Amino acid sequence: MMNENRMRTLLKNDKPTMGTRIVSTWPIMVEAVGASHNFDYIEFVAEYAPFTDADLENLVRAAELHAMSSMIKIDFQNRFYVAQRALAAGFQAIMFTDHKTADEVRASLNAIRADTPQDGGRFGKPSRRLIGFQMNISQLDYAELLRNTVVCMMIEKQQAMENLDEICSIDGVDMVQFGPSDYAMNNGWNAKEHTQEIQDAEKRMIEIALKRGVHVRCEINSAQEAVPYMKLGVKHFCLGDELRNNMIYWNTVGKELKKEVERL
Repeated sequence: MMNENRMRTLLKNDKPTMGTRIVSTWPIMVEAVGASHNFDYIEFVAEYAPFTDADLENLVRAAELHAMSSMIKIDFQNRFYVAQRALAAGFQAIMFTDHKTADEVRASLNAIRADTPQDGGRFGKPSRRLIGFQMNISQLDYAELLRNTVVCMMIEKQQAMENLDEICSIDGVDMVQFGPSDYAMNNGWNAKEHTQEIQDAEKRMIEIALKRGVHVRCEINSAQEAVPYMKLGVKHFCLGDELRNNMIYWNTVGKELKKEVERL
């Protein structure tokens, strides 16, 4: 059997979780995160990155070395295929993007549930890492593995906000996260010109989700940014982004060095 789904265990016990985002498929980046001993899981942002099936397996292996869970963020259009391949590789959490309606959410959940009378899903039993190479694992034990998958839905469309109460009422939706950039674009806005409206929408999402017993995850870039969210009842955070962190370094320290070198 696969390792314990640490993220699921923490959610069941109403404990906070911390993750961080990576975009590269080099497994040592995952190991570096694990070596910090500060994170419960890594999020691979597959929506923005190239990858192979083998890459997915290697990322999960690296996470397992440090007893971390693994989440993958996937595109909307090919979500069924990628979600099933990621779960087969051993990912323990799926973040779905760009959904607008409760029916779209149900369809995504259906794709990652076992094809049993109890679950009514469309995912067969793959001979992959998910079953831990134990070919005699029972079909219903496998179905339970899939049920343990943590599902996070991005709420980043005006239609999703309008349907949020129904979305949060769907069995299997564990967590939601607000997407300010896509929410602004979906409303025909430049985000910088509608800061207050975006903040109000995120606060409304948090209130509705928590009222429905759904966990809320927020992306932050400093420990201080977590404080106002915690006051609203948020316990789950994703700190930083591999590409963003590098861009800041290259654009600040790189600029400083360039000025020094240009004096030569």
